[in-house]
Amino acid sequence: MSDVLRKMLSERPWLLADGATGTSFFATGLPTGHAPELWNLDEPDKVRDQYRAFVDAGCDIILTNSFGGTRNRLKLHQAEGRVAEINTAAARLAREVAGQAGREIVVAGSMGPTGEMYMPLGELTMTQGTAAYAEQAKALAEAGVDVLWIETIYSFEELTAAVTGARATGLPVVCTMSFDTAGRTMMGITAAQFVEETHKLTPSPLAVGGNCGIGPSELLTTLIGLREAAGADAVLVAKSNCGVPEFVDGEIAYQGTPELMADYARLCLDVGVQIIGGCCGTTPAHIRVMRAAMEAHTPVSPPNLETIIERLGQVSRGAEKQFRQLDEGG
Repeated sequence: MSDVLRKMLSERPWLLADGATGTSFFATGLPTGHAPELWNLDEPDKVRDQYRAFVDAGCDIILTNSFGGTRNRLKLHQAEGRVAEINTAAARLAREVAGQAGREIVVAGSMGPTGEMYMPLGELTMTQGTAAYAEQAKALAEAGVDVLWIETIYSFEELTAAVTGARATGLPVVCTMSFDTAGRTMMGITAAQFVEETHKLTPSPLAVGGNCGIGPSELLTTLIGLREAAGADAVLVAKSNCGVPEFVDGEIAYQGTPELMADYARLCLDVGVQIIGGCCGTTPAHIRVMRAAMEAHTPVSPPNLETIIERLGQVSRGAEKQFRQLDEGG
């Protein structure tokens, strides 16, 4: 079992994770509707280039190009029979780049949602979901990832299936949910409920946090709630989208500047977040500026809501309400 992430966390006050995968590939020619994971086989040089760009920008952790690597997601592209091949390639390409970095890099096996609803709301059973994640986890583990990175999760069923599926590998797991609806996930889960649920999981996650969502300000308010619920010793993860997504000329664009993401990184350090990176729209240029900002920053007290809004932008009414309740001790 790889323990490199735990080791680095014990030696460093923070680690910098990478940025966007899919949106970065779209900028380099990935056709709309095409699965980024297929590029592990069809365009390996472009996948290597992206991994290397984030390493060169200063990342300590790179996520494999396997977010949609369950058979449930791959069947949308008639590739459900290639789970092992695709995930193995994703991990091996990342392992290759990490090995050339000249410093220690954590290779995290990205495992995103299946894209299906579990019974009784949908047709997917827990047995089927767990089996899908186990298949993906096995391929990533055998190809040499250091940790399984379960991300953008929105329901307890998906969270349980993913962690249970990962269990047989013996690898540590990191779990992040996407809080994008008034401080809650799509299924209404709050930060406190997420933390409570993780206590029931085996293995217990090495780190928990939030990713994606609707922007840095919203995620930061959620992370303050996570810190309160998880306690001072918990390792927290923040991987926010690069600003608020907007439609520009019929396409989704992310308007966050490197300076905005640098400020988000500083505030995350003030909250006590130990693993910080970006999600959709976050480029190596953003990550490079974030690295410099984090290296120069001395953490201060966690920000209040007014500071978050002033520096990162507005939050939803639901997130504001949750923050106010937390600030008042309720």
